[in-house]
Amino acid sequence: MSDFDIIVIGSGPAGQKAAVQASKAGKRVALVERDALLGGACVHRGTIPSKTLRENALRVNNMRKNAALFRFKLSEDLEMATLIDRLDDVMKSHDEYMRRQIDRNAIKRIHGRARFLSPNEVEVTSVRGEKQVLATDYVVIATGSFPRKPDHAPIDHENIFDSDSVLSMLYLPKSLAVLGGGVIASEYASIFQALGVRVIMIDRYPRPLGFLDKDLTDNFVNSFQDMGGVWMGDSVVKRVYFDGVNDVITELEDGRTIITQKLLCAAGRVANVKDLDIVNAGLELDERGVIPVDDQLRTRVPNIFAAGDVIGPPSLASASMEQGRRAACNAIGLEVGSMPEMIPVGIYGVPELSSVGMSEQEARKAHGKIIVGRAPFAEIARGHISGNQDGMLKLVCDGEGRRLLGVQIVGEEATELIHIGQMALLSKSDVDIFVESIFNFPTLAEAYRVAALAVIGQRARRNSVY
Repeated sequence: MSDFDIIVIGSGPAGQKAAVQASKAGKRVALVERDALLGGACVHRGTIPSKTLRENALRVNNMRKNAALFRFKLSEDLEMATLIDRLDDVMKSHDEYMRRQIDRNAIKRIHGRARFLSPNEVEVTSVRGEKQVLATDYVVIATGSFPRKPDHAPIDHENIFDSDSVLSMLYLPKSLAVLGGGVIASEYASIFQALGVRVIMIDRYPRPLGFLDKDLTDNFVNSFQDMGGVWMGDSVVKRVYFDGVNDVITELEDGRTIITQKLLCAAGRVANVKDLDIVNAGLELDERGVIPVDDQLRTRVPNIFAAGDVIGPPSLASASMEQGRRAACNAIGLEVGSMPEMIPVGIYGVPELSSVGMSEQEARKAHGKIIVGRAPFAEIARGHISGNQDGMLKLVCDGEGRRLLGVQIVGEEATELIHIGQMALLSKSDVDIFVESIFNFPTLAEAYRVAALAVIGQRARRNSVY
């Protein structure tokens, strides 16, 4: 008889939900975590730390705007510890909450480093070097990811950082080069720029966040540059090095040289399986550096499932949670529907960006004629009151101007507002629902009504029908 019905490796969003789901189904579950605290990279190095820094960046930015009005001056040498002062409390609170949840569900917590001996045997080595071998029927791998380290950018964690070490800087630098144009690069670049650091984003693609609607990325780049940042698209990095004195030198293939005090390399992430010995279980990474799974989140080995960043995009904490839950359900034979297609994307930059459903470009490709309604936050009363006028909500509808295909938002509260559109999409509501509904006034949610009226106005002109 096996020691456990299911062993979950990793306690991040995917692992936590997988363990709880399996336990609630009455299974004997073990959760193996190598770190002292639960939560994985999401809590300790990724989502929560960067969002904590973002909240404080917005406060500092607002204080700097009001410094002259109220006759005070902020220190130019801000310590990073000051900017993430609440982070330790947030992490400890989350760890405590998770421990109570795990214990309440009678899940066996095991602190140690896991490695496969076979598809049904996992060896766990404790921090004191003691080893134990656990037999199990099923395994869920939820070990997350770690930063990709390109050969041309030697990460030393003092002058050249990756996304896991960037918050270990003691002081804010005067200038920062950010390599990459993805989610992590865009979030940190705009956050540090909002803090007053001179930031230069460098990427091989013409614009950042290329998977998003062009209106959103154009707005993001304009806001970033309005704050003083520099976006350098279509630029290929040849070599990065520290000059041994003060600066980091970035050489581009076209001969240009960028000099900054520090550099953040955000060139993607790869599956964190370096200590798992997945070969012993009959597994291997694919060409993208992740564990391949089918639509049931099952790996090539029938009793082993994987979820979260370790299987690659979308690499969102929200999606990882649902993947973990579904992986556990599939492993133990609980019926579960197909994964929802309407997964909202939330990017916590300055400004925020969020999207659900089709972008305008995707809708034109799929449906030909479409109708788009926009609501600039500058035309919304709450935008004037709060000073959040730099933003926009956009509704993408079919050619008849009725069926909602997608919602795109850029600006403050975008990651909250998107859920109104998500519910409309999931319920297959016509765009008219935003006009027939009454929103609190003043709120940014009123933008849905304004954008819907813009769609209906075009519909009336196109079809002579209101």
